[in-house]
Parts: sequence; structure tokens; C-alpha cells
Amino acid sequence: MAHEESAEVIVAILMKDCEGPNHKTKESVPVFSRKGLGDQTNTPLGGHRGNGDAGSEPVPCEAASPISVNDGTRALTMNLMERVCEPSNLNRAYKCVKGNKGAPGIDGMTVETALDWLKKHKERLIQSLLDGSYQPSPVRGVDIPKPNGGTRELGIPTVVDRIVQQAILQILGPIFEPTFSPYSYGFRPGRGGKDAVTQARKFVAEGKEFVVDMDLEKFFDRVNHDILMSRLARRIADKRLLRIVRRFLQAGIMKDGVVMEREKGTPQGGPLSPLLSNILLTDLDEELTRRGHSFCRYADDCNIYVGSQAAAERILASMTRWLSEKLHLQVNAKKSAAAPTFTRKFLGFRLTSGGRIQIATESRERLRKKLTELTKRRTPRNIEVIAKSLTPVLRGWGNYFRIAEGRSFFREIDQWLRRRLRAIRLHQCKRTYARAKFLMGLGVPPAASWKLAKSGKGMWRLSCSPPAHQGMTTQWFERIGLFSLETLG
Repeated sequence: MAHEESAEVIVAILMKDCEGPNHKTKESVPVFSRKGLGDQTNTPLGGHRGNGDAGSEPVPCEAASPISVNDGTRALTMNLMERVCEPSNLNRAYKCVKGNKGAPGIDGMTVETALDWLKKHKERLIQSLLDGSYQPSPVRGVDIPKPNGGTRELGIPTVVDRIVQQAILQILGPIFEPTFSPYSYGFRPGRGGKDAVTQARKFVAEGKEFVVDMDLEKFFDRVNHDILMSRLARRIADKRLLRIVRRFLQAGIMKDGVVMEREKGTPQGGPLSPLLSNILLTDLDEELTRRGHSFCRYADDCNIYVGSQAAAERILASMTRWLSEKLHLQVNAKKSAAAPTFTRKFLGFRLTSGGRIQIATESRERLRKKLTELTKRRTPRNIEVIAKSLTPVLRGWGNYFRIAEGRSFFREIDQWLRRRLRAIRLHQCKRTYARAKFLMGLGVPPAASWKLAKSGKGMWRLSCSPPAHQGMTTQWFERIGLFSLETLG
């Protein structure tokens, strides 16, 4: 009970700060405030003993105030750390980290338990950021499986490190966002994978039906720190901020209790990683634009659209050399190709002749596999619980792939899933009488109900029989909470 009340107070505190100076409350005091900052000590906050929480991506937050920065002009960024340490910015960062609900870092503590630490050490934290002495802790290394096989290394920072990264992101984001290419879609506000696919469709519709599909080999593990920091320094003059960002890049990674130093790479898992990847790959965008190529990039996934196979092969070879020489990045020869667009997939989709968007075969198979795992026949759960557990998966998948044409697959999945659930429900009726009673309760005539109940056929065959369809109709599935992909329109 006390924990729930504390959480409500925290939300009220953070909302108060984000709602602006005109919003007043008598009982709320922000976690970070100007009161007491004059009592800061000069004790560096190195290797803090706070708590950790992180996810693969930062949660969306309120947009920070935009900053106007002209190319070659760095005077406006001399005192960015003061903006990072503004109470309103830190409170917003804490709210974002708390809402992300990620796993703990190496210290094992969560965002909720870190609140007490922040209250006790906020002055030291802010002072260490302002004087440049802040030292990040090593990240916790976790290997997560990739959809197409293999693993990806995820680095989970401690909660204090993540709050600091989020606070820095909220200041750096508006500075660098205007400099990014309009054909860059990954990890940017108001943009996403569907936008990249829609733009790619336009290129294909124009007759550019061959694609240079470039896959950067272990991109996040091979980012060159010196090159990345030089790109940051082009626009950021605050050396304290640059120093702390480099420390985040060089922070070790702990796996199996051993901390390994890192000389290159920026592990996925912290709020800053997506922004830093876009900053580095802006050079790639500018080079492609300079050469006049039609391209779409989503993080390290870049497709270039051309009108012939010969042009695609030539550009792939040329850009492979350029990436190696200029950014020290390697193109994965096995996963990259110069080929007709309909033979390659882009962000889960496939583009066919004339610019038609279709769902890639791999995406369909992945959905079936996921739904199969959630609807195992011997799972001891109520059918309503099973149906409702499918809703987040179906709704999220459907909303993403609804831009595809020829959506007969949506209807196919709905029918297949209803049949699986019918088989599960019939299997849950262990005895003949229970099965007949269940069907009669749904309005199936007694003769038909008893015929199905006494049948020796398997549940999968019976799930497609007329009595099963007559009792467990589409409307019945709607009543128990099953989401239908066809309703997306």
C-alpha cells in the first residue's frame, strides 16, 4: 500500500514539473529542484552505487525546447551541461526512465528503489556533472536472440547512468535533429519503419526496381569512438559534456562477473545509443545525397534504389569501400546484396514491381510461431485469458503491417487462430458429457452436440466441424476478447 502511494506521489511530482511554472501544488516537491543546490559539495560522484534500469530503447518523452545552431557555430553550446542539469530536464529524464520499466543494471536495483538514492545524492550528482567528474558504471551485458538466428549484445546501464544519458539526450536531440537527412527514419521523433517503407515504395514506383541492401556488420559493436566524438565536437563546444559522453562510450561491460574494457562500439540498451548512431551515420546519408542516390535508412539498415542490376552492383562495391575507409565500418557480405527489390525484405516488408508493399514471408512465419507458442493446447489457462493475451501481439503486429497490400493474410491468420482456440476449448472439456453440455450451452442442437462429443477424432479435426463453428462463432470470440486483424480495415 505504501509503495502504491509513493508511486502516485512521484508521478504527481514529475507531472508538476513538466506542466510548466504556472501549475502549482502545495504538497509536491520535484525530485530535482533549485532549492539546496547552493549547498553542493565538490565530492566527485565516481562509480556511484545507485540502481539500474534500462530497455532496448528510451520511451518517448516530451519534446525539449529546440535550440538553433548554425553550421560551424559552436558558441551556443559552450554551457550545455547547465541545461542538462536543469531540474526540469532531470525530472523529465527520471520520468522517462521510470516509464521504461527496464531491467536493473550491475547494482541490481530498480528505478523505484533508486528514488531514495537520488534524494540523498542529487546535489553530488549534479555537481559531478557540472565539474565534469562524473564516472559512469560498467553496463550489464546480456545476449538476446535475433529473429533470424544468432544473438545481439545488449548493454544495460544502471539507473543513474540512464537518467544522465536521458537528460543529455533531451538536450542534444534538438541540436542534431535538424541536421539529419529526411531519408533517415530510425529512432527519430515522428518517424518510424512504416514511413521508411512508404518512401521506398515511391522510389520503386518510379522505376527503381533494384536495391542495394547494405547490412553493417555488428555496427553497434564497431563504432569508432574517435570518429564519433569528432562528429559530436563539430557542434558541441562544452568539453564537460563531450568528456562524459566519451566515458559512457568507454564504460566497461560486465558479463559473468567480469568487467571487460571497451575501445570501440556503443552497446544497445542506453538512451544515447540511437542518437549517437544517427550522428555517425549522417556522414553516410550526406555521401549518398551528394552522389544523387535514392535511399532510405533505418538505423544501420540502409537500402539504395537504382534502375539496373549493374548500377546496384557498382554502388554496393563503391559504398563498401567508402564505409571502410571513412567510418571504419564493415559491410556484411553475406547479408548484403544487389538484387531486384522483390527478392529482398526491408523492415519486415517486401516491395514488388510497381511499388506494391507486401508482408515478407519471414514476418508471416515469425507471427505464426509467436501465436503458436501462446496457444499451446495443453496450456492450463482459461480460454478468455488466452484470447486476451493474444490482443497485444495481434494489435501491434497488425497496426505495423496494415500498410501492406493484398491483406488476405490477415483473414487467414484470424481463421487459423480461431480454429486453434476451438481445439483448445474442446480439449479443455475432458469428458464426453462436459463437451456436449458446453456446445448445447452455446446453442448447438443436442443431436449435433452429442455427435461431436462422442467422436473419436482428434481435437484439430473436430475444431473444423459444423457443430464447433455453430457454437464458437466469430461473435463468440469477440465476446471472450479475441482481437481480429480484419477489423483494422
